[in-house]
Amino acid sequence: MKEFEIVCPLNREPRLKEIESKAQGLEWVLKKRSVDARKEPVWRYRYEAYEPGEKPAEFTLPEYRDCHGSDPVIVVGAGPAGMFAALKLLTLGRKPIVLERGKDVHSRKFDMAELSRTGKVNPESNYCYGEGGAGAFSDGKLYTRSTKRGDIREVLYRLVEFGASRDILIDAHPHIGSDKLPAVVENIRKCVIAHGGEYHFGSRVCGILKNAGGLFEVSCADGKCYKADKVILATGHSARDIYEMLDRSGGALEAKGFAMGVRVEHPQEKINWCQYHGQWQPGMPAAEYSFVEQVDGRGVFSFCMCPGGILVPSATEPYTVVLNGMSNSARSGKFANAGVVVQIEPEDVPGDSPFRLMDFQRDVERRMFDWCEQARCEAARPHRHTKDEQAVPENPAAAPAQRMEDFCLGKISKKMPETSYHPGVISAPLHELLPPVVATRLQKVFPRVKMRNYYTNAALLLGVESRTSSPVRIPRDPQTLEYLSMPGLYPCGEGAGYAGGIVSSALDGINCAEAAAAEKVPAGPVES
Repeated sequence: MKEFEIVCPLNREPRLKEIESKAQGLEWVLKKRSVDARKEPVWRYRYEAYEPGEKPAEFTLPEYRDCHGSDPVIVVGAGPAGMFAALKLLTLGRKPIVLERGKDVHSRKFDMAELSRTGKVNPESNYCYGEGGAGAFSDGKLYTRSTKRGDIREVLYRLVEFGASRDILIDAHPHIGSDKLPAVVENIRKCVIAHGGEYHFGSRVCGILKNAGGLFEVSCADGKCYKADKVILATGHSARDIYEMLDRSGGALEAKGFAMGVRVEHPQEKINWCQYHGQWQPGMPAAEYSFVEQVDGRGVFSFCMCPGGILVPSATEPYTVVLNGMSNSARSGKFANAGVVVQIEPEDVPGDSPFRLMDFQRDVERRMFDWCEQARCEAARPHRHTKDEQAVPENPAAAPAQRMEDFCLGKISKKMPETSYHPGVISAPLHELLPPVVATRLQKVFPRVKMRNYYTNAALLLGVESRTSSPVRIPRDPQTLEYLSMPGLYPCGEGAGYAGGIVSSALDGINCAEAAAAEKVPAGPVES
């Protein structure tokens, strides 16, 4: 096997004669495509070429089985971990019963639109809860370094099978797009049901116990109960009530580190100009960026970068403000946004409760809302307004915001720039509203970012980006993947503290499905 590379301008693809010239009569396969903007922006295409008969066999997906009459496995949650666990169960001959607290991927759009328009949070259907999980409306980014978890091709090829572009198989930074991912998610559900599985929406799990016969009884808030010998718990990073339910039953839980910060929004043209060295032209991909720094002993890094994207409200509870970013497949919007966050470790928050980081997270989200609510009350009082004073949005989802340089200097921003965040922004002292462990490190990192014109008052910081990962871990056996407090229950994905992002969550779902289907759990004592 030999490798070769072809470099092309961004306005064209490699020509066949170029490829065949490099391959020198060998069979060739395109392995990776990436943009290289270190000097003149170009595409880099990496190929592998093989002697006749040496080319490896094409990757093939395991086939689904008809599971209408098979033994069931309950899957709690229809995000990436839950969906891929359900698909894997079909290939292993087990019937998945998927319980999702939210709505199907199309119906939940109406609740998200309502949240942006009025600030009203539906606690069961929002940007975090519902079919597809939080990733369904955050660009569908498929970046991962989790190659040790399993073969990521099973995830990528499945996504292509259900409607994603084949480009995700070769792109260095693959993404599907928030406009296209819902159809992929719906196709996965249709496949599960066609092969004998079940989906139940509006089914918030409120109790899990094992009866005297060894079967789990999973009760839902709608009064229904489902039984199976195995349960995969894939509830996502924001299902706080699941942790509380497990705690009430005496289950083990651990505080887990997560990251918190702000959403940073620049005009996309500034990022394009910087990353392409002033050579960006229409038709070129919207430029991305990423960075990682160590500041005062903690990692500070960019997260979930959305080129040509928009900012969206991601609160799951009333009286809180939480932000996330998303972009459509074309990435053609006016703005670029990314989370810039500081790693928070359990030792940063006093106490020994497994909920102390979750409570810390919630307190900051409420602080953002409370400050904006106070500003709305102040604006409603009769007083003389100056001509330069900006109107305060009435939307309860409006976010506190501050220009980047003003934040680092500890100054209030007098006027807000244009933003993609539909509920609106309120000028606020984010340098005071954020916890010192976060604010001081962010103030140090922004001037250090090695991108020309990144540190600018044209950039807007919005608070708070807090749902980067779960602040609680559900401990499991490293070999069997079973919950230490309840054998036969498999904590899975981001919500259990074992993944971060769509691909790693999907891989963890696959692994838990394999573990759950391996053997039946013997009858055991009743556990509540």
